[in-house]
Amino acid sequence: MKLTSNLKKSAVLLFTFFSISFSSFAIAPNVASALLQKAEDSTAFYGTDFTASYEVIQKKPGEGTSTTNAKIYRRDNESKWTILITAPLKDKGKGYLQTDSNIWFYDPADHRFTFSSSKDKFQGTNANTSDFAPQHYVNDYNIESAEEVKLGSFDCVLFTLKAKTKSVDYPQIKLWVTKNDGLTRKKEDYSLSGQLLRTSAIPSYQKVEGNGRSYQIPVKMIIQDNLRGKKINGKMNYESTAISISNATLEKQDDAVYTKPYLELMSGK
Repeated sequence: MKLTSNLKKSAVLLFTFFSISFSSFAIAPNVASALLQKAEDSTAFYGTDFTASYEVIQKKPGEGTSTTNAKIYRRDNESKWTILITAPLKDKGKGYLQTDSNIWFYDPADHRFTFSSSKDKFQGTNANTSDFAPQHYVNDYNIESAEEVKLGSFDCVLFTLKAKTKSVDYPQIKLWVTKNDGLTRKKEDYSLSGQLLRTSAIPSYQKVEGNGRSYQIPVKMIIQDNLRGKKINGKMNYESTAISISNATLEKQDDAVYTKPYLELMSGK
């Protein structure tokens, strides 16, 4: 019943954040640049480690849902992160590691690390591995436009961004950022030709204290894949992934957490 209730809430959030557009007003370039930097900074935890439990619920129309649980460790100032899958049982012990600018996937079934990419899907869901890491808007994108808009009850600035480099996951994105706190509320990812690929919503955040300051961490992220779905009763239903974050801490972790031997060790527990 809890899972069904959560999915119904997610559906309401999807409708609210994904289906409504509003009139807009352009803002000054210097104001836009400062707010975009603030939005980028809010996705990172420099000067401290970040650890949290993630519940990832994948919904495929006509096929039901599947749930993956994971523990995530991040050390953003060194561009390192580790993801250890804790459930379901068939996937327990699998993991991901980013270190030395490389991403590796570990499968305990054959005790082997294989090269992965930030663009790869996380465990077959609609989330990329890059969704669990800091975002880089300022260096990777140019601001094509920035306008004040309403998104539900939020006063936002809507950014249209185009990539400066080919290394990004998506060459064009639209980003809704709340004016008062610089937090991302909605994001649309586009192909080079302008096709909408994914829509993400972050309707609420939780405050976590650490390293002498407060950090805002999403309570839930909802990602809709605009290319993957199924028509049911004549209506298109897209695949979606709801990511809930809990037990977040900013305590420093042992250096060994961000190594291959750590994943190998934890896979047997």
